[in-house]
Amino acid sequence: MKLITAIIRETQLDQVRQALIDAEITRITVSRTSGHGQQIREEIYRGKKVIPNLIPKIKIEIAVNDEFVDTTVKAIINEAKTGEVGDGKIFIQPLEECIRIRTGEKGGTAI
Repeated sequence: MKLITAIIRETQLDQVRQALIDAEITRITVSRTSGHGQQIREEIYRGKKVIPNLIPKIKIEIAVNDEFVDTTVKAIINEAKTGEVGDGKIFIQPLEECIRIRTGEKGGTAI
């Protein structure tokens, strides 16, 4: 089992979500977050050029069984990629355990 965390642009959420649904990945968690990397966005505030410290992003977390990792990653990349700095990142981590609270199921069947 793996936990896939993707940080993407806010504007790409609907396309990424639909691509995941099309790939039969239907259980996701979405959070609004902010941060910065190489992306620099200048704004004009009261006539002065300002570079905000943190840029709004979307964080998607998806727990998948090992056989769905490549499918999930491809779906995210295909829809989140604009070719510009700031497209985001995908992190893949081992998931030690998953437990469904309602039934007590554990492991891959709980996902």
